[in-house]
Amino acid sequence: MMARREVYVAGAGGHAKVVLSTLLACGFAPKAIYDDAPETWGKTVLGVPVLGPIGDLAARLPLPVVVAVGSNSARKTVVARLDGAEWVTTVHPTAFVDPTVNLGPGTVVFAGAMVQTDTRIGEHCIVNTGATIDHDCVFGPFAHAAPGSHCAGGVHLGEGALLGIGACVIPGRRVGAWARVGAGATVVRDLPEGVTAVGCPARPLPDRRTPA
Repeated sequence: MMARREVYVAGAGGHAKVVLSTLLACGFAPKAIYDDAPETWGKTVLGVPVLGPIGDLAARLPLPVVVAVGSNSARKTVVARLDGAEWVTTVHPTAFVDPTVNLGPGTVVFAGAMVQTDTRIGEHCIVNTGATIDHDCVFGPFAHAAPGSHCAGGVHLGEGALLGIGACVIPGRRVGAWARVGAGATVVRDLPEGVTAVGCPARPLPDRRTPA
């Protein structure tokens, strides 16, 4: 019998539970978790011990690591702190990923997800439970397709973009970098960078920031 490969996890929140479940289903042996929240230290998540802050993990590199942080911006920050890690890409056994798909390092594809032909998913992306991504889509780094979301063919999600739970994008549309599409929204027109868009069809919310 082959030994289960050890892997380390950064992040001990709720998202980490699903990442750990995926790693275990794929035959990995999660060795330890690191998280900056002191209240998590000394506890376990799915039986895996939380040993201390992420800085302790950074001091031990190079090691095989998955960043289990749901926030796209926070995940990018953690990745930068762990420069030199060996990033583990993980696909749950119940997911379908076509052989022509390119998955970036550190990306996790969760249970029941589908990723179709000639799609390119960037580094440290999340294709969450039951999400579907059709042919020729492109995800920038740190993008996230939330549970039950759907991308038709040729959709582009920019860096750090979030497609909310149950949201969908019609063919060929583009969602700009760090844009957020609300739960259940339908994207029928391109969305610019940084907006939060909701509704059917999805429309950007007004920018309520106070002018400098």
